[in-house]
Amino acid sequence: MRHKSYIEDTVTEERDKRGDLRVLGRLYGFLRPYWLRILGAGASLVVAAGTVLALGQGLRALVDEGFSGGDSSLLDSALFVLLVVILLLAGATYGRFYLVSWVGERAVADIRAAVFNHISTLSAEFFDTTRTGEVLSRLTTDTTLLQLVIGSSVSIALRNFLLFCGGATMLFITSPKLTGLVFLCVPLVVAPLVLFGRRVRKFSRVSQDKVAEISAYADEALGAVETMQAFTHEPVDRARFGERTESAFAMSIRRVRARAIMTVFVIVLVFGAVGVVLWIGGHEVLAGSMTPGDLSAFVFYAVVVAGSVGALSEVVGDLQRAAGATERLFELMARKPDVVAPESPVALPIPAKGAVTFDKVSFSYPSRPGISALDHVDLTIAPGETVALVGPSGAGKSTMFQLLLRFYDPAGGAIAFDGVDLRTADPTVLRQRIGIVAQDSVVFSTSAMENIRYGRPDASDEEVRAAADAAAASAFIEQLPDGYESPLGERGARLSGGQRQRIAIARAILRDPAVLLLDEATSALDAESERLVQQALEKLMENRTTIVIAHRLATVLKADRIIVMEEGRVVAEGDHHALVAAGGLYARLVALQFDQGQSLKPEAVGPGSDELESELATPAGD
Repeated sequence: MRHKSYIEDTVTEERDKRGDLRVLGRLYGFLRPYWLRILGAGASLVVAAGTVLALGQGLRALVDEGFSGGDSSLLDSALFVLLVVILLLAGATYGRFYLVSWVGERAVADIRAAVFNHISTLSAEFFDTTRTGEVLSRLTTDTTLLQLVIGSSVSIALRNFLLFCGGATMLFITSPKLTGLVFLCVPLVVAPLVLFGRRVRKFSRVSQDKVAEISAYADEALGAVETMQAFTHEPVDRARFGERTESAFAMSIRRVRARAIMTVFVIVLVFGAVGVVLWIGGHEVLAGSMTPGDLSAFVFYAVVVAGSVGALSEVVGDLQRAAGATERLFELMARKPDVVAPESPVALPIPAKGAVTFDKVSFSYPSRPGISALDHVDLTIAPGETVALVGPSGAGKSTMFQLLLRFYDPAGGAIAFDGVDLRTADPTVLRQRIGIVAQDSVVFSTSAMENIRYGRPDASDEEVRAAADAAAASAFIEQLPDGYESPLGERGARLSGGQRQRIAIARAILRDPAVLLLDEATSALDAESERLVQQALEKLMENRTTIVIAHRLATVLKADRIIVMEEGRVVAEGDHHALVAAGGLYARLVALQFDQGQSLKPEAVGPGSDELESELATPAGD
């Protein structure tokens, strides 16, 4: 069973506790910088609503003084006034629509940037327990919903709220008696709004989560589409994706049904009340206690009020969905990174020396709290020293890289860089002094130039080319259609594994770090490329602290020290000859990479031997 994500684990219990729209108030901080445009939109709303309400008074005068009085000239004046009002209404509507839409687009763009910026600060623990697709759903689907609501639904809601308030006031002025009868029906209208509004909001939250599941599954499946096709797993993935899609559809239908029922109740009750009022008003006119113009104006305002209430009932559904999206986004933004810079970080020495110390370090991954990844590890690496970490998968080698980069903090003990405890230093400053070439090299879909420049955005084109030359990458880059400006495709799809690795090596060379971390950096290269890259790495490693994770033992022969790890502990250290002579785990690892009958004497597997050149690679992964 899949481990519950942070989003699933911390949100599920809270999402239905807040049943109102007050959560939308959290958007105030994003709207406040644009208060002038909001003020302009508000003025346009007032003008538009005012012109609509003024039509009722014009209608009253036309009926009482024009039709009843037989004044035909009043009809001509009424037409002229109507045209003026229409133009004023059109201009005010344009101002409202443009300004509100602008504010909505701008605020949502700010929200997207804020969410992404915050996500980029979160620690590795968050991404260990949260699928990327879930985060992307919040970053795209939820913000798109907010864009619709802020840029459209909110203005519609405000417009109809103004019409409701203004229309209700004019109703009271026209006929207090009939207005009292109308507002006796208000509780009947509000009740379904409250009842079904909560249901719509609940279903909206669940529906949005279902969409997030679809996004997460699609991202995971399509990210490994070659594996899917290689194992002919397409029918299974299609079926599972279809199940998730149908589940999201079913929940959306429940939301739509609840919203439709809410709208039906409101329309029936509101317009039913208007019909009753018209019946009573008609009797008032026949009795002479009310003029036809007053009744006409009252009917006009009653229709305005009823229409505004009906529109509000529909907008409430959008606002409920927006409230759910806002909760999801702000719950994500409320997540605090586990690794942060202290308020007053200790400055790392300048220039950097590259001294690294692990002092009784113990650590367990948050996703596997009962399993010790490191157990009281002691290790001191001097500036300029090359140290190789050797051991079976799961021994803790990659974990040491993760802790040195301060993606996590150790549960026990301390790690120091140039004598400064990592927990007292600024992680950004620390990471700027470290370069890494991972076993699974990361290549982005941008150009080769930008991929190499990734670690040093201010590097010149000449420096990028020099780094590519040093990594034996310039030859194949220059053969691309646009050379260094050629896009490399998603995840470097246009390159071979060895070419992607050389791009990553060039990136590390350009960074010129004080400490170089190599996670079997040449494992994906052919023999010719490996020799070229190894020469470049040896030049890069000169006078630089280098820590190498080694699965292929031939890559560690020139290390100053070899650290042998097993089950999160350092079990031996020394040079290759001493460790082979001592027997133990290292000697067994060497034996596994050679023919069964081969001697394990140091001289048989020393530097430059033909046997090591032909040794086999073992699977990686810590």
